[in-house]
Amino acid sequence: MSEDERDGSARTPHRRLLLVSTNYAPEHAGIGPYATQIAEHWAGRGHETHVLTGMPHYPSWRLDASYAGVWRRTERRAGVLVHRRRHTVPPRQTAGRRALFEASVLTHGLLAPPRTGRPDAVLAQMPSLAGGLLGARLAARHRVPYIPVVQDLMGAAAAQSGIRGGSRAASLAERAEGYALRRAALVGVIHETFVDRVTALGVDRGRIRLVPNWSHVPGPRAPREETRARLGWPAGQAVVLHSGNMGLKQGLDVLVEAARREPGIRFVLMGDGSQREALTRLAAHVPNVDFLPPAAADDFPEVLAAADVLAVTQRASVLDMSVPSKLTSYFAAGRPVVAAVAAAGGTAQEVRRSGAGVLVAPEDPAELLSAVRRLTADPALADALGAEGPRHVAAHLSREAGLARIDALIDEALGGPGT
Repeated sequence: MSEDERDGSARTPHRRLLLVSTNYAPEHAGIGPYATQIAEHWAGRGHETHVLTGMPHYPSWRLDASYAGVWRRTERRAGVLVHRRRHTVPPRQTAGRRALFEASVLTHGLLAPPRTGRPDAVLAQMPSLAGGLLGARLAARHRVPYIPVVQDLMGAAAAQSGIRGGSRAASLAERAEGYALRRAALVGVIHETFVDRVTALGVDRGRIRLVPNWSHVPGPRAPREETRARLGWPAGQAVVLHSGNMGLKQGLDVLVEAARREPGIRFVLMGDGSQREALTRLAAHVPNVDFLPPAAADDFPEVLAAADVLAVTQRASVLDMSVPSKLTSYFAAGRPVVAAVAAAGGTAQEVRRSGAGVLVAPEDPAELLSAVRRLTADPALADALGAEGPRHVAAHLSREAGLARIDALIDEALGGPGT
């Protein structure tokens, strides 16, 4: 017995916690950084922390070469025991290929669950249907609370993203999501626009908690001019940057078309994803479109801050299935955001809430270009909007506040505060 327990302290014993997330470090885009920071935070507090995850593959949708031929591996990263299971990695996204990916994650996880001992609680990161189902099954096996955190909704994504075969897959995905979510002690959602969707899947509204994402990258440190010179961006040329996944739901062809109409502005697409090859072909004869690989973690904030405008784009059909994780990084960079997204969606709500950007109609290159021209012609306006981003991060999106919300979710599910 610990000294605290002998003294009758309110502190509880350290916990054994299991996080299920298809994405994890070394992946540095999407939900992987959030899963990593949650697990490392738990380990840093002294909890025995396990993660069940896949092989690194996102956002390129290519298996990390260092994991070639690996079927199962347990590795220790920053005090966390990471249990990896192999799965398919579809280079192009269709409903059928995505279903095969999810099925392979689920099957391998069920056939070879991690040897963790009995955890105190299981938290799962969704949108992965397989991750949600695995989390629910493992929690039921050990008879412990199951807490999913909804980052995206796959059923809505299948219907809204434009993926081939998506309409047929949407109802099946929603059934799987409903199965996993209804078995939860509590359900975390990263944005209030998800609440109605989750309720429609059969979850009592009283069991839903808001746990917004946080800014998982620091602010920039190097002068913008130094970074621009290193990247080959002339001082007099305006640069519009999109960073992150290049998938179907982003609708990035709108940026290529905007570049085609305005040769004097450089459009930079930094990252990877299932649509990068198609976008490269589309931009083959547009000289002011550049493609960059994902920036290294320590260089990422500097590259974002070196741009004049940061772009976030979504297809017009994307409403309540996703809020891009890139937004928190954009806000931290201190540059104005142009969001070509549906006005009624969660992404638009976050841009309005931050005061750090402007909204334009999705899939409309003329309106997007008009907003970019206005910002690049008025540096004072651009700087004023950009300055709102770090203020919003400091007030609402700090890592400490985000992780505290996750801790509170676990505490509530377990009936009391942890250490």
